[in-house]
This record gives sequence, structure tokens and C-alpha cells, in this order.
Amino acid sequence: MVTTSETLRSSLDALAAIEPGFAAALGRVGYPPTRMRSPGYETLLRTIVGQQVSVAAAAAVWAKLEAELGTGCGADVLLSRDHDALRACGLSRQKQGYARSLAELVLSGELDLHALPDDDEEAIAQLVRVKGIGRWSAEIYLLFAEGRPDIWPAGDLAVQIEIGRILGWPERPSEKAVRDIAERWRPHRGAAAIMAWHHYNTKMDVLG
Repeated sequence: MVTTSETLRSSLDALAAIEPGFAAALGRVGYPPTRMRSPGYETLLRTIVGQQVSVAAAAAVWAKLEAELGTGCGADVLLSRDHDALRACGLSRQKQGYARSLAELVLSGELDLHALPDDDEEAIAQLVRVKGIGRWSAEIYLLFAEGRPDIWPAGDLAVQIEIGRILGWPERPSEKAVRDIAERWRPHRGAAAIMAWHHYNTKMDVLG
């Protein structure tokens, strides 16, 4: 699990022993902080609210939703509100459809976010049943809400860019290349992704 700074550091130390590029990256930018979220409906709903908008805009919409629906924006309360009420909170028609899909699956018991399958691919298959939750969003949820250690979002552009840089490749690798190279990093690929994002966000400050 990559749920604490200690477990994350342990995984990154293991990666550094396998892949010299990670050891060099740690020397440049240090260890990344942990960014855990609470597992469950609220975190996945926040993911939907935050899609394709700035952090500030997502926070503003969430505040309005909680003012309308109560803390946590309960699934039953959300489903009781009509389109106009949710639109007044800043939720587009498309995102309302996504939010209702999540609420309905949770309330019906078809999706139990506190008992997802242990197998990562099976868990992803459960999550993408929610409208608006694709593979990337499912992977991010499993990595940061459940701390699963071997989640590998190889389709993420920043991950591709930074893995290429960390390994000293001349060009950004393809998703397939990133998936292939990471096979030898199991079961620490989640830590590799976190390190890639950390490197992406801090390298300009550190490297000039």
C-alpha cells in the first residue's frame, strides 16, 4: 500500500534499487508527499465534479452542492433534486448524468465502494460502470483512495513524459512502451506513477 509516507518511501527505495533513473530522480527532487483521499462515494463524486475544470472552480461547485444537499452530498438527496436545482449549483447536464449514475449504482448496491474486488483489473471494471468514470479516473481512485500499490496509469500524459525523462529517453514514450518497461517495477508501479507526477511538478523549480 502507498498510504503513508513510510510505505511510499519504501516502495521508491525498492524502485531506485531496480532502476537507476529513479535513484537519480530522488536525488533531484526528493520524495513526493502522500495525497491520500478517503475511499467511498464522496471521493468519486468529487472526481466527477472536478473533471475538466480548475481546482478552484471544482471547490466552488462542491461548496454549492453541499449547501444544497448537505455534507457529503448524499446519494439519496442528490437523486431527489431536479435538473434546475443541480444546475444552480454549477453542475452541467452531462455531469448531472454522471453524478446520478454513481448515486443510483451506490444506492442499489450494484457498486460497493468499500468492497471492491482485490484484483485491480476487476476493480477498474466495477468503477467504469459509472458514467463519466473512465479507466484513468478509476486508476486514480484506486491509487489515491485505496492506496493500491501496483496501479499503473500508463495512459497519463504526464506519466509518459516524466518516465521518459527519468529514464533519459530522447522522446516521450508511447503508452505501450511505458506499460512494457514498468513490468519490471511490479509491485511498486503506483509509487512510480506518484514519483513521475512529483518529478513533473517540481523539476522546473529544481532544475531551472
